[in-house]
Amino acid sequence: MGKSKTSRRSFIKKTTVALTGVSIIPRHVLGQGFIPPSDKLNVAVIGGGGKGFSDAVNTYNNGASNIAAICDVDWNRASKAFEKFPLAKKYKDYRKLIDDLKDIDAVTVSTPDHTHAVIAMAAIKSGKHVYVQKPLTHNIYEARMLTEAANRYKVVTQMGNQGASGEGVKQMATWFNEGKIGSVNKVDVWTNRPIWPQGIAAQTNKPQIINGLDWDSWIGPAEMVDYHPQYHPFKWRGWWNFGTGALGDMGCHLIDPPYRVLGLEYPIEVESSVGAVFKKDWIPEYLPHSCPPSSRTQLTFKATEKNPVDLKMTWTDGGLRPFHPDLIPPDHPIGANNSSNGVIMYGEKGIMTCGTYGVNPKIYFNNGEILLYEGKAENWNLENGHQATWVEACKTGYKSDKHNKLTSSFDYAGPLTESILMGNLAIRSYNLREKNKSNNKFNYPGRKKLLWDGKQMRVTNFKEANQFVRREYRKGWSL
Repeated sequence: MGKSKTSRRSFIKKTTVALTGVSIIPRHVLGQGFIPPSDKLNVAVIGGGGKGFSDAVNTYNNGASNIAAICDVDWNRASKAFEKFPLAKKYKDYRKLIDDLKDIDAVTVSTPDHTHAVIAMAAIKSGKHVYVQKPLTHNIYEARMLTEAANRYKVVTQMGNQGASGEGVKQMATWFNEGKIGSVNKVDVWTNRPIWPQGIAAQTNKPQIINGLDWDSWIGPAEMVDYHPQYHPFKWRGWWNFGTGALGDMGCHLIDPPYRVLGLEYPIEVESSVGAVFKKDWIPEYLPHSCPPSSRTQLTFKATEKNPVDLKMTWTDGGLRPFHPDLIPPDHPIGANNSSNGVIMYGEKGIMTCGTYGVNPKIYFNNGEILLYEGKAENWNLENGHQATWVEACKTGYKSDKHNKLTSSFDYAGPLTESILMGNLAIRSYNLREKNKSNNKFNYPGRKKLLWDGKQMRVTNFKEANQFVRREYRKGWSL
């Protein structure tokens, strides 16, 4: 084809015409439910184990897309995906995959948080559409860079916070837009995470690496440490080198409803407090590499066109949660189900609540009335639908109607992720310490309200906090 800009899809269509002598193949000739190859998206799955497997299955969607390649640094973890898609090419290094497969249309990224940005950026720069699991990135700077790159390279994007496409969140937006609770000046959000070890010391022993695991590629852009099962699989979430803790894991699910419904923008202030671990009397453990066992963070948002009052949002994790507001009867769960995760939005006329993914929304009015969601029950098809709409938008292209209707493209998911990771910046700043020369104890200068300039991505009243806006990349791995 030389320098021709003919796309894979149009090439296939032209080839079909040449071979058959007809311009259109009727679907009934191909068989009921048959999807012509020219209508399928060629997708590379990066991260095939755990969440990556379900992302692959949902993108495949019973044959609506073609899973052309699977990349995972641990082929044991990815074995289920390899069995499900035996024709997919296998890779351990995403960089080789992207270099090899020029006929890939789109990429899903379902790896640990610390590698999201470098993988997604490589795909974007190659002109591939991308679907990235939540949180979008490991730090604030990466979220901004991906958001800008998606528009610069004109690709279709979506973050994997599937509740954004759910009926519950849509109902909450409708209720709020109808003025049912009035303006909101306070939001409580909470989770039972972490449900993995956090607030622990790093182990120093050196167990043998799992057979088939490419540890250097697993580390990727992060600071190199020796392999240990306290990191892989899954437990990486509790280490700042790789994960983003409870807030990074669940914030994109739980903060999304109020952020979306109220039309919030970058926060202007943030303050955190962190649970401590004591192994000796009066002497707290100093664990700068491990996310804390529990934390409490308050973000301040300025008034917006949709919500014309300033707002305080309080996040709590580690199983701690807010107490029942007076409007919620004592025996009613707050949030949904067992109340282990949830959201409460406090309005002038009442309060609106929901659980994870925006499910089971309710309004408790000041006059004692209760408004329940009467639509169809949410189910796990929600996740499939969130990816299916992205697949269809990839086919119609950048800024198409289907692309513009996506609920978590990077134009939205980027600022949301930045706002959430502001909390982690405050949590890490809280634990910064310096020795007091007069008494040989420690001072903690970051235990203050931090003032944030969202446009410039910097804390204006405590410069030491800005070290957490971005990270240093290991040689050979960068944006």
